[in-house]
Amino acid sequence: MGLAVGLSKLAQKVLSNFGQEVAHFPHKTAARPCNLSYVNLFMKDSSVSSRLDRTDLKMLRLLQNNGRLSNAELAEEVGVSAATCHRRTQRLFEEGFVGPVRAMVAPRKVGKGTLVMVGVVLDRSTPESFAAFEQAAAKLKFVLDCHLVAGDFDYFLKIRVGDIEDFNRIHGEQLIALPGVRQTRTFFVMKEVVDNAPLEF
Repeated sequence: MGLAVGLSKLAQKVLSNFGQEVAHFPHKTAARPCNLSYVNLFMKDSSVSSRLDRTDLKMLRLLQNNGRLSNAELAEEVGVSAATCHRRTQRLFEEGFVGPVRAMVAPRKVGKGTLVMVGVVLDRSTPESFAAFEQAAAKLKFVLDCHLVAGDFDYFLKIRVGDIEDFNRIHGEQLIALPGVRQTRTFFVMKEVVDNAPLEF
């Protein structure tokens, strides 16, 4: 089966599942066009990735596993000249295949050892209410991830704090004060089995 045909069938399956989801949760119908754009983005990214050759993919895997590789070390690993490696790396950054590079700080070493997942339900499902919530959530420094989801919740937040007392404080002062929040449900992580694993491709 060709790549385009396979992706087309996958998109149809996703859209079919999306339609079933809306039927189960009619109160979120207005929000789901966001997921349609995600399908389009997936299709677009898949076509872009087809322009990557084996050398590009190998460079991405190496950089993902060790972001501290020098240009010379990376060039040696993939078997190209330093100039070619630099040019290819720049293209990967410029075209968005690689995002901003940063060090992964050990949370417990800096007093942020408690990981919390928070499910959020908004009181309205309108583009304005979703936009207001997202804009406000993005400003909270303790929020590591914020995702619009299908199911019983509208959003899931990934939060790191010092301890339960720290979380109780920010929950009462900031989380429930976010625009449009009707309900939250908190999940304290007991054990981090897999966190920030390398992307497989």
